[in-house]
Amino acid sequence: MADAATAVSAESFPIGSGTMEVAVQAARQGAADARAAAARAWSASGAFLARAVYNTTYTVSYGLVFPVAFVAQAIPRDNAAVRGFIEGAAAASRRVDQLIGRSAP
Repeated sequence: MADAATAVSAESFPIGSGTMEVAVQAARQGAADARAAAARAWSASGAFLARAVYNTTYTVSYGLVFPVAFVAQAIPRDNAAVRGFIEGAAAASRRVDQLIGRSAP
């Protein structure tokens, strides 16, 4: 803020310039300062948003997916429930392939 006040001083205007010219120059300088402040705020908010997305996905990955995958590996695969999940997933995949017109291998 102090920089903006010192940037618009009587020394930055030629001798004999009117009050209106000083006001116009101050408005231009203020607009330039506002643009610079907005650019800094936009950059900072973008960095904050990127960091929030990263932290959220990291937390979901290691806080939810990893434990579920670990427990899923401990379940024996040779039982009716697991075979049902596997066959159901394969049937759903074939149905999606039919809906989007992809040929199933």
